[in-house]
This record gives sequence, C-alpha cells and structure tokens, in this order.
Amino acid sequence: MTELWPAPFRGDQPVSATIEIPGSKSVTNRALILAALATSASILRKPLHSRDSELMIAGLKALGVSIELLENGDLAVTPAPLFGPTSIDVGNAGTVMRFLPPVAALASGVVHFDGDPRSHERPLGPVIAALEALGVTIEHGSRYSLPLTINGAGSLRGGVVEVDASSSSQFISALLLIGPVTKEGITVRHIGDHLPSMPHIEMTIQMLRDFGAHVDVSDFATTGKYEWQVHPGALNGVDLVIEPDLSNAAPFMAAAMICGGQVRIQNWPTKTTQPGDQLRTIFSKMGADISLVPNNSGHTDLLIVGASAIHGIDIDLHDVGELTPSIAAVCALADSPSTLRGIGHLRLHETDRLAAIAAEINALGGDVEEEETSLYISPEPLHAGIFHTYDDHRLATAGAMLGLVVAGIQVENILTTRKTLPDFPGSWTEMLNGQ
Repeated sequence: MTELWPAPFRGDQPVSATIEIPGSKSVTNRALILAALATSASILRKPLHSRDSELMIAGLKALGVSIELLENGDLAVTPAPLFGPTSIDVGNAGTVMRFLPPVAALASGVVHFDGDPRSHERPLGPVIAALEALGVTIEHGSRYSLPLTINGAGSLRGGVVEVDASSSSQFISALLLIGPVTKEGITVRHIGDHLPSMPHIEMTIQMLRDFGAHVDVSDFATTGKYEWQVHPGALNGVDLVIEPDLSNAAPFMAAAMICGGQVRIQNWPTKTTQPGDQLRTIFSKMGADISLVPNNSGHTDLLIVGASAIHGIDIDLHDVGELTPSIAAVCALADSPSTLRGIGHLRLHETDRLAAIAAEINALGGDVEEEETSLYISPEPLHAGIFHTYDDHRLATAGAMLGLVVAGIQVENILTTRKTLPDFPGSWTEMLNGQ
C-alpha cells in the first residue's frame, strides 16, 4: 500500500493522556499454541486482536482446534485432534511461520504453509532442519524456507536437537512449545555464536510452566552452553489474562519525552518477562521521569513525564532489538549522539530494520550511520517528507513519533501497524486529544 498518512504535528504543546495498550502479541500467540496443545479448555482474557494473532488463530483452526471469540473479546480455546490436509497462511508473522510448523508435525496429514513475499526471505531453516532431525518429512525444495509442506504423522517422538538461533530466538521457542506433547520430550541446544532476544525465550519457558510443563534450563554461567529440556507430560488448560504489549507502549511513552507532558499507561505489570519492560530503564537514562503508580483496580500504571531535553544513549539492544525503531526515533531528536549496538539480527525481521531506519531518518535530514550490527545517530534538524515503512509496523510508529515535532511528515502505509496494534491511528489521535 502506498497511501500516505499525515502524521499529527504537536510541536512544543505538552501531552496529557491515560491510555490502555492492547494485549501482547508474543504472549497471545504463545498462549494460543499452548492452549491448543492442552488436555482441557482455556480462556484467554484480553488477548491481542491484530493481523498476527488472527493469522495464528486461523492456522490453529485449520488444524482442527476450536477457538471461539466471546462477546467481550476473550478467546475460548478447546483442544482437538490435529489433522490435515490443510493450508496455512503465515502472512509475515514470525511467530506464526516458526511456531506452527512444529505443531503441524503433530497433526495427521499434509499441511502446506505459505505467506507474504517477505516471508519467503525470512530465516526458517533452523526450525525445518530441527524437525527433520526429529524424523518429520518436510517438502521445501532444498530451500529450507517458505513455502513448504509438512507430512504430519500424528505424533512426534522428540529427542535432542541442536539449533543455531543466532538470527532469531523464535527458533528455540518454536521447539520448546511442543516439547510436553512429544513422547520423549525435547532437549534443545543452541550452537550459534550469540543468542538474541533471550527475554522471549524466558517468556516461553514461564508460559510452558504456567500451563503445567516441567522445564529444565542449563546454567550458562556454570556449563558455558545454552540448553533447555522440556519433559513429556500433559499441558493443562488455563484461565489467563494476557498482559498489555509493553513494546507497543514505546511510541506512546516517547510522546511525553518528545513533546513534554505526561502519559499514563494502564495496568503495567510489576513482574514480567516481556522485553518491553526495559523501556523503563532505557527512557529513564534518556531523561524521562518514570514511575509505577497504583490505580483504582488494585494494579499498577506506568507514569512517564517528559523532561526539558532528550539525552543520547550508548546501549546494547541485543536482547530487546524490537525496541530499536522507537528508540532510534527518540535518539534522532536528542541533544547528543547515540550508539545502538548488538542489533545485526534486525536485518532479518519484517524488513532490514537497520537499513530502513538509516534511510528514512537520513531522508528527512538526519545523520544516521549504519554498520553491520550498529547504528550511530547524530541529531540534526529534520524536515518534512515521506517516511516509508517497508510493510514494517515498527517503522510506521517511528515515523509517527518524528511527526510529533517535525511538521509535514507523511507516513506511508500506516495500516501496517495492524500487525500488532488494532487501530494505531485512532489510539494516537486519542492520546493527542488527551483521551
């Protein structure tokens, strides 16, 4: 899509708003998988309703799982025998293209996978190779990528697999999620040079345990290796409230920093495995005043108050790479240079995020230098222009952030934000109107 969205300009007019962030994509899609593999029904409360979650729901339904949308937006998931033949569209959703093939390996029958053109370019080989090592027959034309067809045998023995997850921690999570329902369980060993996004693996482990799984994690400090063992056993249905997506809070939090004023985000968890929780520390170092405050429902809200200036930062974002586009946009408006390191794996996300961030900020007059695994951002006066998104939801929100104080920015294909936010333009407008 090429439609241009005029980013609302705010200038130096402070913001003051209380907002609710929709449910976490990462938690929602993991919960859907585990609920589908459980031995009893589950209720998932306040789940995310977006393109990524819709694709996951459609994929599980295609395999025979019953998923009912309740009137209040909750999801009732009833497990059922998995079967083909069927076809599954993964779109460009990393969790769908990596989590569902192992589930399909448990089905009886043929399951074909395909997705958006970009999905054919995104790394999937380690998951395919691991499943083949476990005895799964997969047709992929020796490409080790989408499109592919899995010939499910109805069950999976399990065992030990070695995986290079240097380009995505989702390769590890994909295999761990099916571990309990294999005959022998699954032991996954990471054999790559580095492992990005460790918090997402920790999220997977915690959610497995929440559904009743027994997971052992090797102590890297003691053993010098990353290894996880998921024991065989029944998963139990749960009644689960999905946390708000803390990574999606980034642009709203940044609005208070960029324009001044304050934004209150409802129901921020006091304990979480979400990488987005690190925004509290990162934005505090950049000058914001951030606190957790009680609300009337007995939970906590996050309150962020902007300061008179934004400070540059030198930080390794290896574990929280998904936050990079939002942080880069804030850095472009800072009073000193910034270095964002450890983010080479972002070149394999929805787009090459490093190249895209550099190209779009520089096209507006910025000064971003791109290296293989880093971005160097020297703030410069920015001007009007088109901010291209490359069908990447986090690029779209970054463009909206810059538009707050740079008049005349038009964001291409703002609707790509539907990947993880149901109505970002509407929520953005409501925030700016103080709602």
